[in-house]
Amino acid sequence: MNVRCQDVLLAGYTTLRLGGPARTFIEASTEDALVEQVRAADEAGEPVLVLGGGSNLVVCDEGFPGTVVRVSTRGVTISNGLVTAQAGEEWDALVARTVAEGLSGIECLSGIPGRVGATPIQNVGAYGQDVSETIAGVRVYDRRERRVRAFTPAECAFTYRHSVFKGDDRYVVLSVSFQLEETGESRPVKYAELARRLGVEPGGAVPLQDARDAVLALRRGKGMVLDPDDPDTRSAGSFFTNPVLTEEELRLLSERAEGFPAFPEPGGRTKTSAAWLIDRAGFAKGHARGPVRLSTKHTLALTNPGPEGTARDLLALAREIREGVREAFGVTLVNEPVFVGLSLEETAGAEGLPG
Repeated sequence: MNVRCQDVLLAGYTTLRLGGPARTFIEASTEDALVEQVRAADEAGEPVLVLGGGSNLVVCDEGFPGTVVRVSTRGVTISNGLVTAQAGEEWDALVARTVAEGLSGIECLSGIPGRVGATPIQNVGAYGQDVSETIAGVRVYDRRERRVRAFTPAECAFTYRHSVFKGDDRYVVLSVSFQLEETGESRPVKYAELARRLGVEPGGAVPLQDARDAVLALRRGKGMVLDPDDPDTRSAGSFFTNPVLTEEELRLLSERAEGFPAFPEPGGRTKTSAAWLIDRAGFAKGHARGPVRLSTKHTLALTNPGPEGTARDLLALAREIREGVREAFGVTLVNEPVFVGLSLEETAGAEGLPG
């Protein structure tokens, strides 16, 4: 089933509550309809934006001059720990179901807004888990070859908050399969803050529901669980990715700062904390620029707490923070949300696939 409308404000479909109208808006509730609508728009030469939960998306105030196809497909199958979910399934509902069924592997990704189809695109991760650790396969519609394809984990080319699907609108995710473990306990808890909350040493395991409850509590404390009564949750989550530095970049940062978090990464690189850099560059929680601001709970979230904010306002705040961090530490922050019709650079343009 498809629902087709004209001039639909996209602000109503993003967690930031920002974005102008879509010229044409289609809600696709079956996989066949999703493929059909994207293919038809491509054949007509119409610009296409594929929309999931809108939780990782910043849309310009002018909107989208083409067809927006919202992924509302549903369906989950579970067999011997293999969980296959349609792209339009709500992510946190899927996590809750796996926890209830004793399946381990994505419990620390509780509370993340958005839909399943977005998770492989940006290799969603939090509290020591990434979906790349459990994804067994991804089915997509290839807009270039005009056919449905299946990707193995290796073909997804997962890296930190990235995959072969990100930054390229060639692929429309149709379904994702996760291979989970039927243990009833969490995977080893890697993240120190979560381990402290659970009262275990890093590397310990706890009942799945305990892990989920602890993650949800931590995320709520940072305004990272959607709540209509909490303006800090009107965000796109973490706005900047944690920088992964080369040896030379790490040396230059060490000359400008002391005590910054450092986590070894493959290839001799080192990950540091974007939130630490933002805070030490002078941008405290609640720092405002006009009607938009940093979250009052977490410096990594840019929020649109009231009705007056625009995407242009948010972009100005993001640029202010990025330039401030670069000036202070020589590190250039990279946005995590997908931008449509705007960019942190001076030239604007739609890019990538939204969550």
